[in-house]
Amino acid sequence: MNKDFESMELHRFPFRTREGSEPLQAIILAGGLGTRLRSAVPDMPKCMAPVAGKPFLYHVINYLQQQGVDNFIFSLGYMHEIIDEWLLKNYPLLNYQLSVEEEPLGTGGAIQLALQKATSRNVLILNGDTMFRVDTLKLMSYHTLNNSVCTLALKPMHDFDRYGVVEINKDGYVQSFKEKQFYRSGFINGGVYVLNVAAFLSLELPVKFSFEKDFLEKYFATQKMMGLVQDEYFIDIGIPEDLQKAGRELHI
Repeated sequence: MNKDFESMELHRFPFRTREGSEPLQAIILAGGLGTRLRSAVPDMPKCMAPVAGKPFLYHVINYLQQQGVDNFIFSLGYMHEIIDEWLLKNYPLLNYQLSVEEEPLGTGGAIQLALQKATSRNVLILNGDTMFRVDTLKLMSYHTLNNSVCTLALKPMHDFDRYGVVEINKDGYVQSFKEKQFYRSGFINGGVYVLNVAAFLSLELPVKFSFEKDFLEKYFATQKMMGLVQDEYFIDIGIPEDLQKAGRELHI
């Protein structure tokens, strides 16, 4: 067996566990087209863009395993064969499943399809092209303690116009989603969620839809949604400038 398997490298890090709790299961959304990165990373899914000598997805998996995640569902679409082959070669011991879209379903449709393979009551959901180093156990505990349908990890930011803003009240309930524009300060949706599987699937949403627009923004007033602020490292490699920045900041 090849001793250079990345899955073996990860055992250098201390893993976190949740005694007496259900296993941490994560859905990684890795089906994005990456149109804004085509000039820098042609002919591959966005999450496979090289960062510090490894695909960005490697850094996401690495972080999640350190956080105690031991069960993965990869939601794939565009050029899914590349990711499938890479996982088979580099993570032969990883406990994972693939959920592959035959056609683009939107973020909501992709999540809904992947949830058909979920075995946990509550599932962690992340974007494969974003690194937000939240405390996943803290996020999951906050979610279950509040019996929330969906809990969002929120990142405080200053002087920005690339993201919209999520407003919460003093008790953590989501109050509104504001459009992208320039903000002096605010909490952005960091793209990390904990989702109650049964509650989400009971809504009978369409096959194709946006998780952000058609679920979060549409249902926050009627479905219990909470926001937990975590001021941790955040990078979104959606544009070439931030891909280069990730290469400087993330290390193996």
